[in-house]
Amino acid sequence: MDLCAESCLVMNDGNKIPVLGFGTYAPEKFSKILAEEATKVAIEVGYRHIDCAYVYGNEADVGRAMREKMADGTVRREDLFYTGKLWGTFQTPDLVRPALERSLQKLQLEYMDLFIIHTPLEMKPGDDPFPVDENGQLIFHNTDIRDTWDAMERCKDAGLVKSIGVSNFNRRQIELILSKPGLKYKPVCNQVECHIYLNQRKLLDFCRSQGIVLVGYSVLGSSRDENWIDQSSPVVLEDPVLVTIAKRHNKTPAQVAIRFFLQLGVVVLAKSFNPKRIKENFQVFDFHLPPEDMKALEARNRNYRYVPAKQWKDHPKFPFADEY
Repeated sequence: MDLCAESCLVMNDGNKIPVLGFGTYAPEKFSKILAEEATKVAIEVGYRHIDCAYVYGNEADVGRAMREKMADGTVRREDLFYTGKLWGTFQTPDLVRPALERSLQKLQLEYMDLFIIHTPLEMKPGDDPFPVDENGQLIFHNTDIRDTWDAMERCKDAGLVKSIGVSNFNRRQIELILSKPGLKYKPVCNQVECHIYLNQRKLLDFCRSQGIVLVGYSVLGSSRDENWIDQSSPVVLEDPVLVTIAKRHNKTPAQVAIRFFLQLGVVVLAKSFNPKRIKENFQVFDFHLPPEDMKALEARNRNYRYVPAKQWKDHPKFPFADEY
């Protein structure tokens, strides 16, 4: 199958990104093996864009699933688009390439299609992903993000990754990179939380004006991980407007939520470990939402974050205090 049979966007470096990706994050309580099984199902039903990260702790499992589907002839490596992420304890320039190489080793891949800075919130460099002091407070660090970006550019030049981008950055933080003296490659994307209660319209418009693709995570709401998410938060897929529109189109609320963002021009990451839902979530290319449905869903925005990252609110680079 052609990589872009499922529809792609061309990024500012000329590389293509499939507009629908499969997310592999799961809360701690889930076995890592689930990511392997789910990724295999996702590739079988047609996903060609796989999104993972060092901090998810399941790169080896996801890599195994990809290699198995390559070995059995379902896909070739060039059919797959793999996104990995640089965690916040590896942002000092000398740690960037080793972090990428370590992830590639776990995945047993020769290159990533996309490598992004997971968050602007840097912490004390080292192998502890959440370093804390004697009071249990996270230990922050503050490398100039432009120096981190230099190291990302060198990884691209070395052929370890085809495209480089950012995640959870606000407008000011993106502008800092774009205005960097001697900038060689613009970020191709900004991956952010994005759903009908946080539609990121202003950030989307800004990124589009700079030729940067917006990639949305938590489009179906969140996995409601007790470590991160307020358990009394609203459930996206139970939203009455979304449910009504879905019934009218004879689609699931998840399919309509995905379709809404695809039509806005957002690259959507859909996550499920349920084979039936993995398949359903991919079946979003055979219908179109009319303008009145798009307007009704856009009106659901309330700038509500499932992942407010409160543990980092005192960090000098906390991104969510700005409007966008």
